[in-house]
Amino acid sequence: MGPSRHARKEWWRSAVIYQVYVRSFADGDGDGTGDLAGVRTRLPYLAELGVDALWFNPWYLSPMKDGGYDVADYRAVDPAFGTLAEAEKLIAEARELGIRTIVDIVPNHVSDQHPWFRAALAAGPGSPERELFHFRRGRGEHGELPPNDWPSQFVGSTEPVWKRLPDGDWYLHLFTPEQPDLNWAHPAVRQEHQDILRFWFELGVAGVRIDSAALLAKDPSLPDLADAPHPHPFIDRDELHDIYRSWRAVADEYDGMFVGEVWLPDAERFARYLRPDELHTAFNFSFLSCPWDAGRLRTAIDTTLAEHAPVGAPATWVLCNHDVTRTVTRYGRADTGFDFAKKAFGTPTDLALGTRRARAAALLSLALPGSVYLYQGEELGLPEADIPRDRVEDPMYFRSGGTDPGRDGCRVPLPWAAEAPYAGFGGEPWLPQPADWPEYAADRQAADPASMLSLYRAAIGLRPAFGDGPLTWLPAPEGVLAFARAEGVLCVVNLADESAGLPPHTELLLTSGPLDEDGRLPTDTAVWLRG
Repeated sequence: MGPSRHARKEWWRSAVIYQVYVRSFADGDGDGTGDLAGVRTRLPYLAELGVDALWFNPWYLSPMKDGGYDVADYRAVDPAFGTLAEAEKLIAEARELGIRTIVDIVPNHVSDQHPWFRAALAAGPGSPERELFHFRRGRGEHGELPPNDWPSQFVGSTEPVWKRLPDGDWYLHLFTPEQPDLNWAHPAVRQEHQDILRFWFELGVAGVRIDSAALLAKDPSLPDLADAPHPHPFIDRDELHDIYRSWRAVADEYDGMFVGEVWLPDAERFARYLRPDELHTAFNFSFLSCPWDAGRLRTAIDTTLAEHAPVGAPATWVLCNHDVTRTVTRYGRADTGFDFAKKAFGTPTDLALGTRRARAAALLSLALPGSVYLYQGEELGLPEADIPRDRVEDPMYFRSGGTDPGRDGCRVPLPWAAEAPYAGFGGEPWLPQPADWPEYAADRQAADPASMLSLYRAAIGLRPAFGDGPLTWLPAPEGVLAFARAEGVLCVVNLADESAGLPPHTELLLTSGPLDEDGRLPTDTAVWLRG
């Protein structure tokens, strides 16, 4: 049975949610791969950090051709991570510490090892089993050409999104060939996912993150992209909203919440996913990709709040995740924004500058109205790691022909103990840790009141003082962001080249770095004040 509905609280509206990439978080059995046992041993650390919930990247049975986003069984935990029983224990133990659990659902595609796809291959052309996917005959005289011209969803990849089988059929895979797309026009696909949602809500999860949420529905005629510029044949189609309304009905039975991965430039189209009977929240990628520039950040904040206002949904704020360059590295570069297409090997970075800005950005994001997502290691100030080319595992690297460094650099296993082998992660990590990783270890930072970890602990502890009310911009010099929140609490961030004076206040609550000798706010520094 789901929980009672007598005390429904919209906890997600102002939550701090910590993203756990299990494979790289903590290794409990010493085999070099992070696992649920490792997460369970670090729950006290997460409770002390003060987070409200954990979002787990997929922990399901998977061949790991795309970091677990190729799912073979949604009702089983991959043996590399543990067991289903252990997942239940983790969910319960976290809840005892006041921490909720959010799981990751990947509805656009499954693994080519999923029973449905294996059955489709065995059944042959024209079979009912193949109707669960997008199988088509090819074009050309002998069917030797792909059915259409759709591009890969891996940025920089020029490989086709169709794979031909020996029997002559082609199947659609917007990502890797090992990730065949499901046919969401088929009722069995819709029913299966509703059943999966119920399965995990019954086990006690509080929410679900929806991967590639705008890609599920496809134009049934599968037209060439060049022939169907609007509406797009596979992005943000209107049919999606019926799907998410049916999902919301399931979530409401359990007081569950959704956060969608929705990359859309159109604010009005984006807001449709957040209507009261659809998704509760969606990731805000304009803030994540925004350069370290006061004017552009203010625009990103205003635009995000304006997008959410018509539907009454809370905004989400995130600085990085398992797919993007880590913040301290990105903010130390000449181009401080983020664009998948611009990723390249050997980009120069000033880590001292990037770290100073990342500390200020932490206070900025945690002061904004809405929920905040914190990617594991962000609280330690971890930089993007350089992965030797012979150790890269991410398919983005291979599908780009080796020009895109891929996403492994932000997925390196965490450093927990400075003096322990492999910085306390466990066994020899599946990705190599840089030589300086012990300098970032959690135990070392916990003992240092000036560390990034101490800053995050203090900020998360103080964050409730900001309340759940609106944001009011204050007059400020050019290059300075200043705003007030509820209870008279102020946030000031100086992105200008010169130090800035502070507005009138009664108490200095927290700074990302020391004030200068005149009590002014240095460049690339943020402060929280009580007015």
